[in-house]
Amino acid sequence: MTEKKQLILNLFEMACISHISHGLWPLPGNNRHRFDELEYWLELAEILEDGGFDAVFLADVVGAYDVFRGGPETALREGLQSPNLDPLLLVPAMAAVTKRLGFGVTFSTTYEPPFAFARRASTLDHLTKGRFGWNIVTSYLPNAARNFGLDGEIPHDRRYELADEYLDVLYKLWEGSWDDDAVVFDREQRIATDPSKVRYIDHAGPTHRVAGPHLVHPSRQRTPVLFQATGSPAGTEFAGRHAELVFTGGRTTEEFRANKGAMQDAAVRNGRRPDDVKFIASAVVVVGRTEEEAADKWRLYEQYASVDGYLAHASLPIDLTKLPRELTVRQALTQAGKDLDRVPMLPLDVPVGTLLDGLRGGRRERFHVVGTPRVVADEIERWLDEDGVDGINLRQYHSFDTAQDFAELVVPELRRRGRLGDAPATSLRDRLFGRGDRLPDTHFGARYRGGANLGSGVADLAPATRTDAA
Repeated sequence: MTEKKQLILNLFEMACISHISHGLWPLPGNNRHRFDELEYWLELAEILEDGGFDAVFLADVVGAYDVFRGGPETALREGLQSPNLDPLLLVPAMAAVTKRLGFGVTFSTTYEPPFAFARRASTLDHLTKGRFGWNIVTSYLPNAARNFGLDGEIPHDRRYELADEYLDVLYKLWEGSWDDDAVVFDREQRIATDPSKVRYIDHAGPTHRVAGPHLVHPSRQRTPVLFQATGSPAGTEFAGRHAELVFTGGRTTEEFRANKGAMQDAAVRNGRRPDDVKFIASAVVVVGRTEEEAADKWRLYEQYASVDGYLAHASLPIDLTKLPRELTVRQALTQAGKDLDRVPMLPLDVPVGTLLDGLRGGRRERFHVVGTPRVVADEIERWLDEDGVDGINLRQYHSFDTAQDFAELVVPELRRRGRLGDAPATSLRDRLFGRGDRLPDTHFGARYRGGANLGSGVADLAPATRTDAA
């Protein structure tokens, strides 16, 4: 009998008032206003740990949403990802009250130097006993660029070129700078670390010059689990080289499969196996003990939803609420002379009125289900078996009801069906892949193990040679 595919279950979070479900923070009993309290994150961590979640996926931005209506006022009024805390600082507290829960935390490769982040990431992997993952982003907000001294955004594909070198530096530090047995704690000889087992990396690239050695000894995973959210051609190629867990989507089964297939092909081109990469999608799950209860919850969420919040989040360069409803979004942008590539979050070929109505009604896409635990579990099984999803980032509408409802009502049903286990405490990588704590030998970063190839650059080795070097 073939073993059933297991669901990777993450909660999608952000240390702010309004993350991606805008307008809902005033809901009765919602705890979003407590996002700046340590107790909020401790309570949430315990709910997720007890509820069988694999990880909490923490989003982040380093700028304000100030494109829509020419300034940040709409975003600030809506609480749209501002104010926003640093998610890395939440992890040790949440780890202290859990033993199994993993952490996928967003950090950008574009603005801060890699040596400093390498230290933070290794520290977090130590403090969590190997439960840390990094969601690699390149940052897309114009305001973020201005916050770090630039006049405007670095072009999209160029940001991925910069990220390639950034990752190269990190792999040299994480994988190549220290041997596993470098720390000896030899009391008789009074030697804490064997100097012969620690080395400089001497990276000299087009953007970064980093001598090393790494300041932190090897953690359980060395390299944290590498998450990435993407769908663009440049992002797909980057994912093929680096990502282990890709957060992607698709409005249809066919679109999701196409995105997944393209990234698996990119992985193979980089000397990896197709199953070296797993795929998760953002999922809306509203569950009730009866169909009526679930429907009532969804109607309440629709009632509170904010169109302005969604439009500001999309950084829309025009105000669709002021335009004729019969125009398509594409026509509206074209007539205003705006760049179509700047609005990847919105469908372009639907009428403005349809889009606005859809936002008010919580536009339903492929990974969306409202119903009883049995209905929800049926749909999740279709996502796993028909779409090819490996897991979900559960989108929140109410904190903490979204997580608690899923834990209390859906998790037991999925366990009965063999779709969700109760894995023991282990590293995040071993939990997700079942292949141990460290990067597989086929991964690009593994070529630096033992100090090999430290003098080489990203472009110096072909994929096959990288695999051999691992």
